[in-house]
Amino acid sequence: MPEPEVLTDLDVAGTDRYVLRKLPEVTLAFWVMKIAATTLGETAGDLFAQTLKLGYFLTTIALFLIFVATLVVQLRSRRYHPFFYWTVILSTSMAGTTMSDFMNRDASAEFLTDGAKSLGWGPQGLGLGYPTGAAILISLLLVIFVIWKCTGLTFAIRDIVTFRAEALFWAAILVSNTLGTSMGDFLSDSSGLGYAGGALLVTGVLAVLVGLMRVPAVPNVVLFWIAFVLTRPLGATAGDFLTKPLAKGGLDLGTAGSSAVLLAVLIGLMGYAHVQERRTAAPKDTTLTGVS
Repeated sequence: MPEPEVLTDLDVAGTDRYVLRKLPEVTLAFWVMKIAATTLGETAGDLFAQTLKLGYFLTTIALFLIFVATLVVQLRSRRYHPFFYWTVILSTSMAGTTMSDFMNRDASAEFLTDGAKSLGWGPQGLGLGYPTGAAILISLLLVIFVIWKCTGLTFAIRDIVTFRAEALFWAAILVSNTLGTSMGDFLSDSSGLGYAGGALLVTGVLAVLVGLMRVPAVPNVVLFWIAFVLTRPLGATAGDFLTKPLAKGGLDLGTAGSSAVLLAVLIGLMGYAHVQERRTAAPKDTTLTGVS
């Protein structure tokens, strides 16, 4: 039996046949895994950049290369695979953490830990500040969405099945996770709300979005992308709450220990998602692979 093909944009246009999904269904489990992955992205990014003192510059380069490697695996896969998908989400969260820190922070003592005078090799940060950094990232995200809109491809995650649409999707994910990190750090460090207060504020906004799902005039696709951005600052504030010192309002669990626990939780969730995916896809395998 022939392998199911990876469809191009022209293949999908004008056809109503079933195509293999490349991205997951958006369910409650999806959002739980998203928050777990973004929280781990925050703690793991801080582990490399701050705890191991590699610095924002070197860590950003290394994590961006990891993101590219995981993205290639995801793009080359022929159907949705939970481990591939969530590994890319994790890599965008880690890269987004250090990209945001590199953009917004500088070498001042405010952003250094344990009496360190510098972090790693290269520039310590651009020092743009959270408002400027967020404005740049919002503009970049809007540009991606405008390009996406001009292609005529769908924004709905369940209908993204072509290479070009998926590439645009992952570009938006990387920028949105970086933007979400900036928002989370601003809420935690500069707004006066603290880690718990910032997390509660984001949770409240997300609850409003859930309520708006019942309003027909508000497109669910718009709500999805707003929620996707906002779950990143929720993960960022939760990660900071776990790792930062007690004096700063955190639990002082450390980046290494928190990252290890969160990684175990995420792997367990990915395993569960993989089992569920196999159960769902099993009855369809004969039909799908039998298409000539």
